[in-house]
Amino acid sequence: MENGSQRKWQFGGNEELNMAAISVRGALAMLMKNVNNPDESDHYPQRPTIMLGRGDPTEFRSFWTTQSAVDAVTDALQSFKFNSYCPTGGVLEARRAIAEHLSRDLSHKLLAEDVYLTSGCTQAIEIRVSVLARPGSNILLPRPGYPQYEARASFDHLEVRHFDLLPEKGWEVDLDAVEALADHNTAAIVIINPSNPCGNVFTYQHLEKIAETAKKLGIFVISDEVYGHLTFGSNPFVPMGKFSSTVPVITLGSISKTWIVPGWKLGWIVKNDPKGIFDKTGIVDSIKNYLDITTDPATFIQGAIPQIFERTKETFFSNIIGIMKEAADIVYDMIKEIPCLTCPHKPQGSMVVLVKLNPSTLEGIDDDIQFCLKLAKEESVIVLPGVTVGLKNWLRITFAVELPVLEDGLQRIKAFYQRHAKKQ
Repeated sequence: MENGSQRKWQFGGNEELNMAAISVRGALAMLMKNVNNPDESDHYPQRPTIMLGRGDPTEFRSFWTTQSAVDAVTDALQSFKFNSYCPTGGVLEARRAIAEHLSRDLSHKLLAEDVYLTSGCTQAIEIRVSVLARPGSNILLPRPGYPQYEARASFDHLEVRHFDLLPEKGWEVDLDAVEALADHNTAAIVIINPSNPCGNVFTYQHLEKIAETAKKLGIFVISDEVYGHLTFGSNPFVPMGKFSSTVPVITLGSISKTWIVPGWKLGWIVKNDPKGIFDKTGIVDSIKNYLDITTDPATFIQGAIPQIFERTKETFFSNIIGIMKEAADIVYDMIKEIPCLTCPHKPQGSMVVLVKLNPSTLEGIDDDIQFCLKLAKEESVIVLPGVTVGLKNWLRITFAVELPVLEDGLQRIKAFYQRHAKKQ
C-alpha cells in the first residue's frame, strides 16, 4: 500500500463549518489580501491602509480605554485571587457588579444569578442560539444584521427566518413581516440596539411595540446591546429589559465596545424575566448546562469587573461619545459628496453606518463586492460589502477612527468614485 498506492484515510474536515454565509472576518481578510497583493501595483500609489470595515479603534490613542480599567486588571492579577477556574456562570462578585450596573436603567432589580459571563458577546451569541436549536425550531433574525447569528444558527441546524429593517423608517423592524414569519415553531426574535450594521437607535415606543408583538406570538426577545449607551443622536438608549414585564428578554452585552477593550473578551447573558418564564420552560437549565461544557472568560478579567465599573469616570464615556458624534457628522456630510452612495439616516449610535451603493453610476463595477475589492486595491481603503450583513449593494462603514484618518478615507472613496464614474 505504501509503494505508490493511495491510502484511504478515515478522517476529513467538518463540512458543517464550510458556511455559505460570508463572515465579517472572512470578508475583511479577502479585502486585505487585495491591498497587500494588488494585481496592478505599478498603477496605484502605495499608501497606508485605512480600515473602515472593522469596529476596533484600539490602535488610536484617542480611543484608548481608561487607565482605571487597566489598573483594575493589574490589581486583580497582583491579588493572586483570580488564578483559578471560575464557577459556572462566572465569578460571583463580577456577576453582582454587572447586575447592579445594568439595573440602573431598569424598573426591576437584577440579581447576580440573572447574569452569566461569557468570552465576549460572540460566545454569548453562540450559547444563546445553540440553546434554542431544537429539531424543527426557528429563530427570527434582522436583515440587515450581524452575521454571527446566522452562521451559528446554520451550524446548529436552527432554521433562520429574516425580517426586514426598514431604511425609510429609520431602520425600524417591519413588525407586520415578523407576524407573518412566525409560527408555532418560532422560539425568539433577535434585535440589535444600538444597531450593527445600521447605526440607528430604537425609540422607546418602537421597543414597546416589539415587546407586544413578541408576547402576542408567544416568543421571547434576544436583545443584543453590546453598543448600549454608545449613542449620540436624538434617540437615547433604552434597554429592552424595560419591557420584561410584557415579554421575557435575554440581554447580550460586553465591555468590549463601551470600554474599547474587544481583546479582553468579557461578555454576558442576562435574563430579564420577573415572572420566571425562562426557569419554567427550561431555558435557564439549558444555559447552565452549556456553560458547564464550554470555556470561561479569563478569571482575572472577571475579578477586575467590580473595580472597572466602580472607578470609571463619566468623562471617559462622554469623551468617546463626543468623538463618535463628530465622526458620525463627518461621515454623513461627506457621503453626500459621493454620488454613488446614499446614507438614508445619520447614525445615532454604535460605531457603524450602512450606506446604499448605486453601481449603475460606475463603470466596470456591478455590485458591492466588486466595489470593495477595487477600492481596497486602488485606494487602500477597506469598507465592508453589504452582502456580508445581508443586503446586496450596500456598504457598512465604520467611523471609529481618528477624525483625520476618517476624512482621508472618505476623500479616497470620493476620488475612487470620480475615477470610475460613468461619463454623461
